[in-house]
Amino acid sequence: MSQEVKLSIDTMIVSETDAKGNIIFANSDFCDIAGYTIEELIGKPHNIVRHKDMPKAAFEDLWKTVKDGKIWNGIVKNKTKNGGYYWVNATAYPSKNEKGELRYISVRIKPTDKEIEDAINLYKTLK
Repeated sequence: MSQEVKLSIDTMIVSETDAKGNIIFANSDFCDIAGYTIEELIGKPHNIVRHKDMPKAAFEDLWKTVKDGKIWNGIVKNKTKNGGYYWVNATAYPSKNEKGELRYISVRIKPTDKEIEDAINLYKTLK
């Protein structure tokens, strides 16, 4: 069974991707929790941390929402480099850099046990 990494209450995972979803920034909390170096993350698709238990419908909703210029929030199970996993309360939103280029920013914090339980039950109903 894979090992769960529990976020501390003061953990704030932040990342930024280009318009195609490739990582262009990741903070130290992201690297520490996911188990990657910054060099291993930059330029890689953000789904490098996507856990197989996550339904495709959740990410389809995320991308539809942010591409419509709106803020998306949800509970996400991510995988670590060494095969473990961690739950996050994720907020993602579109932004533009100083050159006007589209990018996406995601901020993740520790979810409550109830949020995780509700997400597990919901995800059982999705594909």
